[in-house]
Amino acid sequence: MKIRNILISIAAAAMSLTAVSCDAFLDMQPSSSANVEGAIEAPSDATAIIRGVMRKMTSPTTYGRNIFLYADAKGGDLTIYSVGRGADDLYRFQHSETSGTYSGFWSNLYSYIMNMNAVLAEIDKLEAAGKTGFDNVKGQAYLLRAMFYFDLVRMYGLPYNYKPDSYGVPSITSVAGFDAQPTRATVKENYTQIVKDLDQAVSLIGKSNPLTMPNYYAAKALQARVYLFMEDYASALAAAQEVIGSGKYSLYTNDEWASSWSEGPGKESIFVLGIDAVSDNGTSSLGYYYLPKKYKSASTAMGWFFASDYFLDRLGEDPDDVRWGVMESDEYAADFKVDHKGSCLKYSWYDASAGKITTANSITLIRLSEMYLIAAEAALHAGTKDDAATYLNAIRKRSPNLAPADASTISVDMILSERSKELFGEGHRFFDMMRLDRTVEFNDDLLDINVTRRGKTIDRTNGMIVLPISRDEMNANPAISSQQNEAYR
Repeated sequence: MKIRNILISIAAAAMSLTAVSCDAFLDMQPSSSANVEGAIEAPSDATAIIRGVMRKMTSPTTYGRNIFLYADAKGGDLTIYSVGRGADDLYRFQHSETSGTYSGFWSNLYSYIMNMNAVLAEIDKLEAAGKTGFDNVKGQAYLLRAMFYFDLVRMYGLPYNYKPDSYGVPSITSVAGFDAQPTRATVKENYTQIVKDLDQAVSLIGKSNPLTMPNYYAAKALQARVYLFMEDYASALAAAQEVIGSGKYSLYTNDEWASSWSEGPGKESIFVLGIDAVSDNGTSSLGYYYLPKKYKSASTAMGWFFASDYFLDRLGEDPDDVRWGVMESDEYAADFKVDHKGSCLKYSWYDASAGKITTANSITLIRLSEMYLIAAEAALHAGTKDDAATYLNAIRKRSPNLAPADASTISVDMILSERSKELFGEGHRFFDMMRLDRTVEFNDDLLDINVTRRGKTIDRTNGMIVLPISRDEMNANPAISSQQNEAYR
């Protein structure tokens, strides 16, 4: 769905929507009609729409797989064994405006944004008429809109601390008409809007929402992440510290960490997308793309991404690192009879009662470990090295044989390495490498494929670190046809 087409429509919430019936909201009606009038009469109606959007976020085209896969494949922590199995063009940077565009990021995230805009517009009208009780769901809409824009600008715009005045993505914060043709804002303008939305979210949203619905601490955690990318370290530290100090979440012990992934959302989970047997993406799921060969049939040979040697060397600094507990022997190990535990089981687990692997695992969008790592990096930049080491060691102790960091040894590279090990498979690595101006090296040695488009290494001076706007999108919205990212013109 293209932006211009999305702008023709807004979400019409069916009157029969309930908290567990989430699909009817996707019925789209022309924005020139009065279909939105009366669709939201109470906070529960708006909540049903939010739930519906979050259900759609579990799609493999966005947060159910590809957004996570994007950052790990492009960041060098993953490699592939062969081509043609699905999504391998992420690793190979095989993108053009007509193929490998991953236009689903653009179309789906803008679809979600349009729903948030419609919810906010309707609530504003109700509040103007004197109705109350909408603060929590209004804050949730602001939080989600901020998240969608943050991910869009990271995929289509250059890092904030690199070229903030370069093209970002169109900034649409209201219900737009059928003939709207939005142009691209700058990266800086996008971030300004993201910060504004998050400020609104934290001022409105409640602290006790269910785990699968965003709450105040999810908004603060996303603030910490955004401020880190903006290099506003004082604000990033303050936001992360508030989440850590809330007492609402706690870190898993070393004995608990590996098994926690098969037990579902738990005490580290801050913001979760609920996935069960009904909503499981099956062979299209993130978990399936990471599974080793032995759990797949030839007819469903999807993905087969596994950890690069560079990641495994990093994790192998300590053979007793508890994070080995979610790694299993991969396809390379099976073919060459070597010890190569590159398959990740964070998103799949063995169901003993059914005697099979299941991929119906909820996806944690934000968890407490990340807050400790953000606090460590932000504190280091703030000059409080002792505090930075304390925050880092809370996570580094998962490698029990490694010496704890202290004020004399802690560094950004040490924190970056720990982020890789702790957040593997969770969609961070590429974005971390680009914001920190690092060169990504790819583990092509195992492959028999052509990867000449990107070469062995890539850094942020290469224009292909951002995605192209698809030709279909530019045809639908000629206003941005002259605003294609430079590498694809």
